[in-house]
Amino acid sequence: MPLIGLVVAAVIVGAAVVVPGLTGWRVHVIAFAPLHARWDPRIGPGTLPAILLAVVVFSFAPHAVTRLPWRSLVIVAFVTTVAWFAALALVDGAAGIGHILDTGYEYLRTARAVADRPFAATLDGYIPRIVGGPGKWPVHIAGHPPGALLFYVTLVRLGFTTGLAAGWVTLIVAATAPVAVMLSMQTLGAESAARRAAPFLVAGPAAIWSAVSADAVFAAFGAWAVFVLSVAVTRRTRRGTAAFGVVSGVLFGWCVMLSYGLPLLAVVAVAVICSRGSWRVIWWVAAGAMIVVVGFALWGFSWWDAYPVLRERYRNGVAHKRPIAYWAWGNLAAFCCSAGLIVGAVIAQVIARVVGAGSRAGESLRELFRSPERSVPLLFGAAGITMILLADLSGMSKAEVERIWLPFAPWVLVGTALLPDRWRRVGIGVQLVWALLVQHLLATGW
Repeated sequence: MPLIGLVVAAVIVGAAVVVPGLTGWRVHVIAFAPLHARWDPRIGPGTLPAILLAVVVFSFAPHAVTRLPWRSLVIVAFVTTVAWFAALALVDGAAGIGHILDTGYEYLRTARAVADRPFAATLDGYIPRIVGGPGKWPVHIAGHPPGALLFYVTLVRLGFTTGLAAGWVTLIVAATAPVAVMLSMQTLGAESAARRAAPFLVAGPAAIWSAVSADAVFAAFGAWAVFVLSVAVTRRTRRGTAAFGVVSGVLFGWCVMLSYGLPLLAVVAVAVICSRGSWRVIWWVAAGAMIVVVGFALWGFSWWDAYPVLRERYRNGVAHKRPIAYWAWGNLAAFCCSAGLIVGAVIAQVIARVVGAGSRAGESLRELFRSPERSVPLLFGAAGITMILLADLSGMSKAEVERIWLPFAPWVLVGTALLPDRWRRVGIGVQLVWALLVQHLLATGW
């Protein structure tokens, strides 16, 4: 099954690259569909560090994940993630970290402009400025709830006012996502599976878009929300479950205020709850989430009023030029480019395990859930795949999903723990080489 999945992923990516060029089909990205990128071979200051780090990861990761104490492995994973993100970004020099957040499409210029007044004043009239008229928001601010802007306003108020300073903070926050995913798995009793998946969570092509992308920050917040929920469902007292459940809900609510697509994280939240059958925590999570969402509404921004306005702007903008006949599957190709071709093998393996578990008798299914080392990566992998499919079917994702779907990518990659050892050994090498090739051959803007 993994081989079939890998071949299918490669075919989809190849078709997505070749078809527009051969047919003249205008799919409305910069130049290199399915990625929002252009051909630009180059080397830079980060090239040698990136290659050396790739060699180190490929050579030592199999030993590190089995021999290092858990706490040491988590620290090494975080440091390696920061180094990998930075090395790839620095292929373009300091601009690889400092440029993108300072462009007119991004958050930082607006954050500097509104940082000296109460944020409630910014929220006043926020929704009408999504569509147009005087003072229309830049693209990324219009396309997200105000929590994303508030994050960068906070950075400006803390003194991180330049693109380079904000870029480094973005990179470091984003680099905590693999740690949060690993800790979630370990908390749920799947430490060995977390160890097997660690190299794929830490080092892969998704780093190209993660280093200075706000979407990678969203991924980190989502991952920590899942971790706190994992703590909640493993508490032995109602008080502990309630306390951690509310904190998790606050984080999930914050994710809702970061991106209109992140309510889909409810799927992975359900996977966590299913892993322990602790359904009573739902009420505490919902209460925590409502604190944030209703709080923003009282502050001047109602998510439920803003989303229809956002849909209007999206459908009247470039989205209506991007043919769904291409992007319905071109999105999946872009995701494979970002998360790495290994996701094809993962998806096939997860589907095979789910179908196999569903076809067995109840006793066998109960046996599966008594083994977190088997059930947790399967549940997380299935949740990641489900979120990707729902995002694709929504029609609100046409192109640029290599960046936009970063919050869902780690949960798919957790499924690498289900792959045979030989697949993981070769797979991490493929991931590393793919990342180096994409970063050095294409200008993605990130």
